[in-house]
Amino acid sequence: MIIWVTIGLSAAAMGTLAVFFTSVLGWANRAFHVPVDPRIEACAEALPGANCGGCGFVGCREYAAAVVCDAEPVDRCVVGGQSCTEALAAIMGVDPTPSLPYRPVVHCGAHTADRLLRAPYHGEPTCAAANLVTGVQGCTYGCLGFGDCQRACPFDAIHVIDGLATVDYTRCVGCGACARACPRNIITMAPFKAERILAVACSNKDSGKDVRRVCEVGCIGCKACQRACSLFTVQDNLPSIDYDAYCPDDLGDAIRAMEKCPRHCIVAVGKPSAKDLAALGDEQLPDVVAPDFKTTVDDTEWRG
Repeated sequence: MIIWVTIGLSAAAMGTLAVFFTSVLGWANRAFHVPVDPRIEACAEALPGANCGGCGFVGCREYAAAVVCDAEPVDRCVVGGQSCTEALAAIMGVDPTPSLPYRPVVHCGAHTADRLLRAPYHGEPTCAAANLVTGVQGCTYGCLGFGDCQRACPFDAIHVIDGLATVDYTRCVGCGACARACPRNIITMAPFKAERILAVACSNKDSGKDVRRVCEVGCIGCKACQRACSLFTVQDNLPSIDYDAYCPDDLGDAIRAMEKCPRHCIVAVGKPSAKDLAALGDEQLPDVVAPDFKTTVDDTEWRG
């Protein structure tokens, strides 16, 4: 009998506590409720859900909240592209502003055989580790070729081919994961005014004599491109392209500059269209480029 009384009292106590805490939680839910703008959910559903970080936010839902609450631009989803931009613009009641797609470019053109003064490396096979060691290769600017970018890409759009990171633009969505993974900052995100753009496939700012000692294809700063086309400016022995003035429909002088380059450092990257191929004729085009010349050691401390 005593056991049943104890069980009954325990059950009654638990029931009382359950009713009490249910009432408290119900009151707290009403008292502290924060209204959520339904547009956030609508924007989140319009986004592809890739959570790649290409928009600058941790995930798609965070970007959706920023669009609604902080008036972030609606054109930052690199995976969804223009259709996603239009969907977000319709939800927010704004005009979809057309924007240039951003894609990664690799500003190094040297394959394994082109790199001189190389030494055996027996450390951890990653670019991040090799970048901290002196003597891995003579050029302290170029691609190390251990594939950190390849492992970081969620879309299988970049691969190390013969020691050089090479972008597959048919798969690339422009999320920027490869650029963030590169310890030498040789992969940068660039706006593409056309499916295929011209760029400079080198980042070495040393003198021509020093470049020849460490690389078979590196830029020697001869300024032939600058003399041939006003789009090119050579500074610190390295040419850059004025992409503000770059016009995909008028590349006559730029093509001549590419032809005059003795080291073939001016290249075209991206997906070639019929129009691009017709404009470039029979020119053989490498697969790497450099629109943003942030050099090897700008963000990295290393020995040697």
